[in-house]
Order: sequence, then structure tokens, then C-alpha cells
Amino acid sequence: MNAIAQPASAATSAAATSKAGRASLPNWLKLPPASIWLLLALLPCVFLAAWAGAVPVTSADWQALLAREDGSPLTGGAYVLWELRLPRIAFALLIGAALGLSGALTQGLFRNPLADPGLLGVSSGAACAAALSIVFLSAWTSLLPPSLRLWVLPATAFAGALGVCFLLDRVARWLTAESIAGLLLTGIALNALAAALIGLCTYLASDEQLRNLSFWTLGSLAAGSWGLSAALLAMIALAFWQMRRLLMAMNALALGEEAAQHVGIPVRQLRTRVIILVALLSGFAVAWCGMIGFIGLVAPHIVRMLIGPDQRQLAPMSMVVGALLLLLADTVARTAAIPAEIPVGIFTALLGAPFFLLLLLRMRRAS
Repeated sequence: MNAIAQPASAATSAAATSKAGRASLPNWLKLPPASIWLLLALLPCVFLAAWAGAVPVTSADWQALLAREDGSPLTGGAYVLWELRLPRIAFALLIGAALGLSGALTQGLFRNPLADPGLLGVSSGAACAAALSIVFLSAWTSLLPPSLRLWVLPATAFAGALGVCFLLDRVARWLTAESIAGLLLTGIALNALAAALIGLCTYLASDEQLRNLSFWTLGSLAAGSWGLSAALLAMIALAFWQMRRLLMAMNALALGEEAAQHVGIPVRQLRTRVIILVALLSGFAVAWCGMIGFIGLVAPHIVRMLIGPDQRQLAPMSMVVGALLLLLADTVARTAAIPAEIPVGIFTALLGAPFFLLLLLRMRRAS
């Protein structure tokens, strides 16, 4: 009897140890099966993006890249792979992660499933600030050292996104509390104002400035590089580190501001910190790749349908889904009209507009 009980006891002990080990993990590492499948989908999507393009890439190119010695030159497909496609893939994944996270934070902040940095005017505010910088600050920017010029546009775009975020926060709290229509109308008004200022900049711009402005209005990932991806990775890592400290508080905020205050959540401080994170993510994404819409709206909804509304898992997995969506959209943009390249913002709009209409139809049926 004891011989039979010992294996059962050992199995029970092992199961308890495994359960205790899982319980000791942070909540954002306790992934449901759907999240694991989403993470596994990244690898084939990366290989598909690396393979697709005007220049064919074969297994021999991968072998040449992996067997490369330090300082040795690359030729043919290996050069295209290392210098063009892999940096762009990394850039697309990081921009998509930033947009997905900013969308999840925006929806959690406003407790509104239709909230999105693009729809609410945050992306337009960042693009407007970048356009003003291109047209009116170009002479001053040329006087700066080359190492600092890279940060002028991200800084101005961040300032524009931050200003729109704070304005939306005030309007949502004071004028249109608990009103989806009021929030969207405010975002439409801010988008129209930003579009008017961008149009003014377009009218006053020179030919070179006009070419730069067309980049912001259509969206493109052609500027992706290893250096830019490294800078963006550092920014996203900082935002993620700050974000994971706020997720429990944002779950409490979903019950309403009064309920969150009753459990000891400093609501005003929380809103300010989330607004800064959303402005940072949206502003830097717009500054480096232009206006790419609907990723921040679609990604959190896909995650919410798969794993639920818990912000501890919703926000991190929105980064993964946003990265997947933008990588696939950019792959189609690069390959649909070879050798030309279609702006990626067109494909994200083709993806997001029907999804937005279906979401509105679903909310209408629910009401």
C-alpha cells in the first residue's frame, strides 16, 4: 500500500511544486494558450517577411550571413537580408508593438473600446507638430550637430502628442464624461484642426519639404535601420517597465474613478503617467514612420476577444498583435506592386476601417 502511495504522493508533490512555481511568476508572464500561439506566430511571419521582396533570398544567403566573419563584406541576397530586410522587419515589429501598446493604454485610460491614438487625434497632433518642425524649424535644425538632428522630429512629435492627450483627458473628464460619442467627436475635431495645420504647412513648404511631408501623411517604414531600431527598442523597454507598474491600477480604473479612489488608487497621478506613456509611444512612432492608423484600435480588440480584458495580459499581448499586424501589412506593401512600394498606411486603413465598422455594429446590437 505504501509502495503505491509513494508515487502518487510524489506526483502530487511535483504538481504542487509546479503550481507554486507558476503562482510565483509575475501576472504578465502567466500566459493563456492563445497568447502562446500568438507568440509562436511571430517566427513564421518574420521568415515570410524576410523571404518576400523584389530580390529573392535563399537558404544560401542565410548561411552566408550566419557564417560571416567580422568585417567581411556581404554580397547579393545576404547583403539585402542584413542591410535592408532584417532592419526593416525589426523596425516594423517595434513600431507595431508601440502602436498596439498605446492603443491598449488609451482604451484603458478612457474606459472606451473606441479610443485609439489615431481616432482621437493623438497621432494627428504628433504629425502636425512634426510638419511644423519640418517647415518652420528646418533652418534651425541644420545648425545642430548630426547626432542631435535625429531627435528633433521625435521631440516635437512627442510634444504634439502630449498636448493632444492632455486636451482629450480634460474633455473626457469635464465635458463628455462617460460619452463615447462626445469623445469621438472631440477626436474628430482635433483631427480636423491638425489636418488644417498640416495643409497650411504643405502650402508653405518648399519642394524638398513637401516630399518630406508626404512621408508623414501616408506612412512608411522605409527609414528603418539597426540604429533606429535600437533607439526605439530602448524607448519601448522603458515604456514597458513603467507600464507594468500601472496595470493593476488600470484594472481598478475600469470600475470608475470613484471606485478606484476608494481602493487607494491615485487616479490623477495614474492618468498623467498613462497620458505621458501614450504620447511617448505615439509621438515617436509618428515621428519615425508617419501616420499609421488603426493598429492601436484593432490589436487590443483582437487580444480582448482571445484572452479577456485583464490589463495585465491585454497590454503586453497587444504589443505582440500590433507587431504581427504591422509586419504583415508592411510585407504586403513591399510586395504588392514590385518594384514600387505602396505606403503601409493604406493597408492598415484597409484592415482597420472594416474592423471599426464591425465593432460599431457589434456595439449597436449589444445596446
